Amino acid sequence: MGGKTTISVGSDGVAIITIINPPVNSLSVDVLLSLKESFDEALQRDDVKAIVVTGAKGKFSGGFDINAFGGIQGGKAMTTGLASKPGYVSIDILSDTVEAARKPSVAAIDGLALGGGLEVAMACHARIATSSAQLGLPELQLGIIPGFGGTQRLPRLVGLAKALEMMLTSKPLRGEEAHNLGLVDAIVPGDELVDIARKWALDILARRKPWVPSLYKTDKIEPLGEAREILNFARAQARKQAPNLQHPQVCIDVIEEGIVSGPRAGLIKEYESFQVLLKSDTCKSLIHVFFAQRGTTKVPGVTDLGLKPRQIRKVAILGGGLMGSGIATALILNGYQVILKEVNQKFLDAGLGRVKANLTSSVKKGKLTQEKFEKTITRLKGALDYESFKDVDMVIEAVIENVSLKQQIFSDLEKYCSPNCILASNTSTIDLNLVGEKTKSHDRIIGAHFFSPAHVMPLLEIVRTSKTSPQTVVDLLDVGKKIRKTPVVVGNCTGFAVNRMFFPYTQAALLLVERGADVYKIDRAITKFGMPMGPFRLCDLVGFGVAVATGSQFVLNFPERTYKSMLIPLMQEDKRAGETTRKGFYVYDDKRKASPDPEIKKYIDKAREISGISVDPKLGKLSDKDIIEMVFFPVVNEACRVYAEGIAVKAADLDIAGVMGMGFPPYRGGIMFWGDLVGSKYIHERLNEWSMMYGGFFKPCDYLAQRAALGAPLCTVGSIKIAVMRGGDQHHILVSCMSELNNVERRFNIIVIIIGRKRGAIMFTFMLFTTIYQYVLF
Repeated sequence: MGGKTTISVGSDGVAIITIINPPVNSLSVDVLLSLKESFDEALQRDDVKAIVVTGAKGKFSGGFDINAFGGIQGGKAMTTGLASKPGYVSIDILSDTVEAARKPSVAAIDGLALGGGLEVAMACHARIATSSAQLGLPELQLGIIPGFGGTQRLPRLVGLAKALEMMLTSKPLRGEEAHNLGLVDAIVPGDELVDIARKWALDILARRKPWVPSLYKTDKIEPLGEAREILNFARAQARKQAPNLQHPQVCIDVIEEGIVSGPRAGLIKEYESFQVLLKSDTCKSLIHVFFAQRGTTKVPGVTDLGLKPRQIRKVAILGGGLMGSGIATALILNGYQVILKEVNQKFLDAGLGRVKANLTSSVKKGKLTQEKFEKTITRLKGALDYESFKDVDMVIEAVIENVSLKQQIFSDLEKYCSPNCILASNTSTIDLNLVGEKTKSHDRIIGAHFFSPAHVMPLLEIVRTSKTSPQTVVDLLDVGKKIRKTPVVVGNCTGFAVNRMFFPYTQAALLLVERGADVYKIDRAITKFGMPMGPFRLCDLVGFGVAVATGSQFVLNFPERTYKSMLIPLMQEDKRAGETTRKGFYVYDDKRKASPDPEIKKYIDKAREISGISVDPKLGKLSDKDIIEMVFFPVVNEACRVYAEGIAVKAADLDIAGVMGMGFPPYRGGIMFWGDLVGSKYIHERLNEWSMMYGGFFKPCDYLAQRAALGAPLCTVGSIKIAVMRGGDQHHILVSCMSELNNVERRFNIIVIIIGRKRGAIMFTFMLFTTIYQYVLF
């Protein structure tokens, strides 16, 4: 895993131990063992009086190396010998070597001191930091708890209530706040950090400063009865906010063990609990999401070509509705000049007003200062024609989902914009080839699909056609990064990735309801599973007009596997449109609080009558587990199609798209990852069973059937899927294949799909790979 510590001794007798493991000085096993060796050396040397621990290049330590978790979860030991004994890091290294040392140590903290990095610092006898330093224990974001003594030392340094808040929310502190709480002993300028830490260490030695082993501090721990009240309150809050997660409760239990039975007992329980949590599905899922999110910007055949993003300064947005105004807000907040175009002054004023309202809301919430508000709003201009589009670098079309309107707009843009201007559409479902049908500039047409509200939601779905240039993709990836979105690059098809994967979500729920399941029981089950809301509450939120317009695209393009329900159109006939009309599947009061509506039954009965469907008594008695499976297994099935068609390069991209675009719970890893936790064989069996009972909507796709037959996962870390198209450019394919291989560290699961039976394609594929583990011929 690499990394090390170095030791140097000054004339003042202070040993400087420096953590070195770029880029953030993570604590690999090698670093931790080296830390112990450096401490042992410092303690044995007669010329060393005191010790300062710091990190190289302005970063103390970003924490334990997460890359090591994969091996541990797979059953591999972190190390062997003495270092493999239980609690070796938290007890032998940090408690019995660092904290129990007969020579004082001071942590000199700049940059990051997160996770294991802060735990190392807390084992020292004092901590000196810069004002910009970040200190925190964010382990719960990964489904685990602090494992190097953090659960025991943090409460003793900052108090029980604040320690619980820091751990349960995973929010880091800046240096000044850490100093005010007692986590840090002094705030100093960065250029004086190590020198002051040296003097502080010598002052401890001379008893001019306190020599405090933080593990045994008791002045900030409340009496047992009061402490238990605080812990029980935290348990109740954690249970309310994260009912499906066990690790917050485990964290609280471990903290309590240290208070009740002593910190040493707390360290032992911390180690044991950490090991159990590390192998949990929650931890595996959250770590998968952590790496998958950071991998979305790596696009084989695009980001590996050495292209540099062009400078995008001015962006024009067509349409000032909720989506267009949200996109404009996101752009001006991050330094872009924006022109917002509308068809008339009334609509333009409304659009500009929405942007201003978005910014005003941020001011009221304390997220934006009044000064920044005034500076930000100056970056926004309005327009009623294309005259000001001549020098824009990118246009984002965000008008209603009308094909002919979008085609006309793109034809106009080609006339008024420069030849290098990126022409982007925010369409959520319409095929981009159709949108750009009347233009000639296909290489610069791209999808920039934001999710509402666009200035809040973290996902940017970047859609490329077969003709979109790599440069255009690189440019939009850069914009996504600068406006703080997680970009996912996908291929062009109806619905792209997110909406395409999730169109069966609502349709499955409608099918169940028309056959006897309860609307509100479905929503409750799906919400308990971890979604922000159930499919019917979601329909109300987005509005029936949007739901029908989007759904019709899938009915048109995938008629053999869509469920056609009359339920929503029947409700529309009665002027029900969802939350905006205060009546949809729910009824809404003045505060938008949703309540079940008994009148829904008459619409369900009428829809059932029109469709000629009879009630299935079994569906009226579905368990929550059955509801979850019947709603989400079709989503997994469609995600498999999206992946098999090459719409997504990596299955992990689909996971991030689902988590950030639809609110799929991250602690379940994303739709494909969750599918693998459930098992491809089981999903296939259930879908096959339902398809025989309820029709083609549930029919398993070929890719899922093949994976199930092999007993293979839907996606594996390091898997590669390469489609060799009939008549394809073999040089281009070779470059793409080798590029993909270079982006994968573990090359153990190669799937080669040959589309067509051309002998040359098969021969070419075998030239590419000398070892093929799985070979599928369609």
